[in-house]
Amino acid sequence: MGMNEPLVYLDTCSVIYFVEEHPVFGPAVIQALTSRPTPKIGISPLVEMECLVAPLRLQNTALLDRYKKFFEQCLCFEMPPVVYQRAAELRAFHSLKTPDALHLATAQYHGCTAIWTNDNRLNNSASNLAINILTPLKKISHD
Repeated sequence: MGMNEPLVYLDTCSVIYFVEEHPVFGPAVIQALTSRPTPKIGISPLVEMECLVAPLRLQNTALLDRYKKFFEQCLCFEMPPVVYQRAAELRAFHSLKTPDALHLATAQYHGCTAIWTNDNRLNNSASNLAINILTPLKKISHD
């Protein structure tokens, strides 16, 4: 992979908005995916787990299938023990919740150029690695 090639970690919310075609935030994720040089998109087993909870609970096999198809298009980033050690540091020093710390630690470990999220708290801990791709829409909808 070339050094200039963007490597983007999608957090759980971004994947859900995209796969479930959220009426407000879905288009923002689609625009982010299509408006930049085509990034390599990565997720983690944690993203997969978090995404599947609701469709499993609802026994929505069509939605489960859509998620599986989407996951197959993504790189799947492993989460070795060093990721959990880094997540502990992030929790200790930035007061992140465990899943957020794991998402950020995974992205850092794999050298991602960005994390796409709608969680501004991540950005405070991520040295501007986290990009809130939904911020412009949120500002509009809160006015």
